[in-house]
Amino acid sequence: MKENKENAKGSPALPVAPARGRLRPLGLDEVRITGGFWARRRETNTTAILGHCRDWMERVGWIGNFGAAVEGRIEQDRRGREFADSDVYKLLEAMSWAAGDSADPALDAQIAAITDTIAPAQETDGYLNTAFGRPGQQPRYSDLEWGHELYCYGHLIQAGVAQARARGEGELTKVARRAADHVCATFGPGGIEGVCGHPEIETALVELARLTGEQRYLDQAALFVERRGHGTLADIEFGRAYYQDDVPVRDATVLRGHAVRALYLAAGAVDVAVETGDDALLAAVVRQWDAAVARRTYLTGGMGSHHRDESFGDDFVLPPDRAYSETCAGVASVMLSWRLLLATGEPRFADLAERTLFNVVATSPSEDGRSFFYANTLHRRRRGAVPPADSDSPRAESSLRAPWFAVSCCPTNVARTLALLPAYLATADDNGVQLHQYADAEISTTLANGDGVALRVRTDYPSGGSVTVRIARSPDRPWTLSLRVPAWTDGATAWLVDADGVRRAVAPGTAAVTRVFRPGDEIRLELPMAPRWIEPDPRIDSVRGSVAVQRGPLVYCAESVDLPGGHEVDAVRVDPSTEPQDGPDDTVVAPGELTVPRDPDDAAWPYRPPGRAAAPATDRTGIVLVPYHSWANRGPSTMRVWLPTTYTP
Repeated sequence: MKENKENAKGSPALPVAPARGRLRPLGLDEVRITGGFWARRRETNTTAILGHCRDWMERVGWIGNFGAAVEGRIEQDRRGREFADSDVYKLLEAMSWAAGDSADPALDAQIAAITDTIAPAQETDGYLNTAFGRPGQQPRYSDLEWGHELYCYGHLIQAGVAQARARGEGELTKVARRAADHVCATFGPGGIEGVCGHPEIETALVELARLTGEQRYLDQAALFVERRGHGTLADIEFGRAYYQDDVPVRDATVLRGHAVRALYLAAGAVDVAVETGDDALLAAVVRQWDAAVARRTYLTGGMGSHHRDESFGDDFVLPPDRAYSETCAGVASVMLSWRLLLATGEPRFADLAERTLFNVVATSPSEDGRSFFYANTLHRRRRGAVPPADSDSPRAESSLRAPWFAVSCCPTNVARTLALLPAYLATADDNGVQLHQYADAEISTTLANGDGVALRVRTDYPSGGSVTVRIARSPDRPWTLSLRVPAWTDGATAWLVDADGVRRAVAPGTAAVTRVFRPGDEIRLELPMAPRWIEPDPRIDSVRGSVAVQRGPLVYCAESVDLPGGHEVDAVRVDPSTEPQDGPDDTVVAPGELTVPRDPDDAAWPYRPPGRAAAPATDRTGIVLVPYHSWANRGPSTMRVWLPTTYTP
């Protein structure tokens, strides 16, 4: 594993700054998204989502909790769940990254105002939490299983790191450092030998160590990782696997338990492994990722099939209508995949990140950025009611997006992910630059030997499959430009056209061009974007006999608003013997029929011998499918991703 010497003390605009690894990340000061799919969503984030989240947290009292703590009103006036502080911190992280990408001084002013509310609530020893430790509240760290105190610190520390790297160290960074010092003093050697029921502190402490060069933060993160899995936390109704305290991280073979917890812990373990050179720990996380992606991940990239405990199911237990696929799990999956990509350089990690970004993270917010999915089902059987615009939703019901939730981790997670998204596009190494995610972008960086390189990327991805990279600045010596060829191109031909016009077929993985580039040279990647059928693994009982449609990185779905005659999506049957075709406005038209069973008489028992079911009435038609990320933007509807191919009585 190579050392990234230039990143050992952190970059001014890097969300993740490993000291070593196969690839060196590029920061927000080196990559700028200039147009297209992600630029539109990042604009919505800046103009709508950030303000929406801030307004709601002021309205429901989560920001006000800090003032209530200072004024002695906390026992009677505190609002929100025990982890409400964390969402304020995630908002601050999102604002900090957005401020670093914007000339608007209003964001800096908002960050300062919220920080001025938070800082006075921090106690002299660095402790900061509005749910514990004051008169009328439970004592500090009296409920490590569910209290989320260390989890909240994790998001506070990440917000402080974001401020330091995006805008320079400010008061928020100082608050975060004091909290981290308190954690080390309280939970370090000779202190409380416990862990938090919700991992998150681990990756935050590592990033603070990278920023400051302070070894104690890294040591504490490593200690938390090693303590996990030894029964430190109390057993609960979901079992210790719920918070990954059943098996040590090094011994686990698959991601399990609460999906967000599992993914945050894995991300923290990768960070520790990279900084300490612990190849065995890194290999353990890769092994868990491999198994979870192969057997416990939805077509969309979503993770988590249990509503009751928001957890992974057993292998191949992936019911579409009961998919929980929490938005936060999607964010955490991208975080983990990014760290594994940097450590190993293997494009399969960028493949999953792409799938998850387009089909989970992009699905959560509405087009106007003022309502969100918490869970991301793959099959909605009934039309839901429109959530009231002026009240929060007590449940993560996947019918229509809700403006806010009693547990609102997802909107703020979406906000911070969109704010730092340019950092996921590209990397560098000793030999050149690698492109992993495709968007209109401008990239400018310095290679390890000091040579400056600048690129302009132009693409209509994901609607189209042409990616053009124009060289804007290049040294007078050879270097390598690498482009990821997505795994979804398997079975179809992708082409790389070099600066001399030579066109060659490239397989999934990485396509590279090494040469002396000149300003004005263009490299073009042509990806096959025809819609195609996807068959499920036969071991997934719940979708046997069904198919789905994918076009490029986008998963498609049938939505009832596109069906004639008031049909619901459960009437759809498709014919996979004929390929689906492109329709207008990013739609796909699949050959199929609308099957309407004749209404039989009720029976005393719902199971019938073969041949006694009422014959269906069918209408042959083209079934209009839309990108899954766009569903539920046109009012109440039913929806499904996996489409039956035969009528089953």
